[in-house]
Amino acid sequence: MSKNSKPPVFRLWRSLLLCGLLQGFMACSSGGSSGSGTHEALVFASKAELGENLFFDVNLSNDRTQSCATCHNPEHAFIDNRLDANGDIAAVSMGDDGVSLGDRNTPSAAYAQFSPQFGLGGHARFNSKQPDYVGYVGGQFLEGRENDLIGQAGGPPLNPLEMALPDKETAVARLQENALYQKGFKQLFGETVWADVDSAYSAMAESLAAFEQTEEFAPFDSKYDRSLSGDYIYHPASKAAQGKAEFFSAQFTNCATCHQLLPNGRAQETFTSYEYHNIGVPENTLVRALNGKAQEFVDFGLFDNPLIDDEAQKGKFKVPTLRNVAVTAPYMHNGVFKKLSTVIQFYDHYLTDSDFPLNPETGEPWADPEVQENISLDELQEGRKLTPAKVEAIVCFLYTLTDARYEHLLPTDGPDCGE
Repeated sequence: MSKNSKPPVFRLWRSLLLCGLLQGFMACSSGGSSGSGTHEALVFASKAELGENLFFDVNLSNDRTQSCATCHNPEHAFIDNRLDANGDIAAVSMGDDGVSLGDRNTPSAAYAQFSPQFGLGGHARFNSKQPDYVGYVGGQFLEGRENDLIGQAGGPPLNPLEMALPDKETAVARLQENALYQKGFKQLFGETVWADVDSAYSAMAESLAAFEQTEEFAPFDSKYDRSLSGDYIYHPASKAAQGKAEFFSAQFTNCATCHQLLPNGRAQETFTSYEYHNIGVPENTLVRALNGKAQEFVDFGLFDNPLIDDEAQKGKFKVPTLRNVAVTAPYMHNGVFKKLSTVIQFYDHYLTDSDFPLNPETGEPWADPEVQENISLDELQEGRKLTPAKVEAIVCFLYTLTDARYEHLLPTDGPDCGE
């Protein structure tokens, strides 16, 4: 879907045509006719439906070229799948001005609704030799700077590197240009919603968050999910089945330590613990050369969260979901790795006598971590080293975490999983 395209289901305009409201914007009764004694039909059936329309609205960016869907394309697992000069999905997103580049890879908005509010917490770990986790968890964005989806939704329109509106007043003025929004906001949030800029802006963010909490963002219908209901069976001899066994093994890998939240076989596993870790990701020097970040700039992750002043949190980022991971390249918080197999080999290189001392994408030794301190070595050095065959098997299992609607996007240059 291009950045200027409309949502696949634009229910609003069809309902207006049926009710004859495009001329004069007369109210349409719930029974399809106007007159006294009837209830006025809702312009938007729910906050989620309003949020759906806002999600695709390019008028919420300064140059009117970019919507939420530009960087979170529903047709591509809610990531920014725009290509860079080399024809690859770009590591970071370009802003509404067509020039500005961020410094972090845009995370998928899929399944983001399940992230708990940001704060100190603790939980049991499954299939891990590590003790139960105690530390910061949750929130939105890679460093948890917003508690919830409402806070997250309000950020991009005002971010100068993203949609770049100068202030909330401008955003609300853009909303009021649309007669449908004028009426729909009042119906859903009260007659006084436009009287205060903050109230109107918050209503916009709440509506976007409501849309992001719909099933479209979290269908739980991957092959893995279907296997839990008996609608799909991992062939015992398949690479995916072997990879699944490796993934959930406390003896052989460290995958589940940070990417399992629920006991084995539980429905709606999000494949993230929402913990924060520094795993020693190297700087993306290519991105820094393009976005003009000073050579001495360091992304400290969690430490840059306004609520954090503990230097022991430097370099930590929230553990991402592995759902749709096979179709959401590039990887890591800065998009430094292009292939899923590279990520697994990167994890493995922390183990003694790893078979992967070199970055397969560069042919060079793994670059130094951007943030050298606070690396989660206990978690990273858990498990046994992998063979190339086991890396391939884990990749095949991760392919089965892809939502059904995105299976056609699975890489064609990956392993032959035999399914």
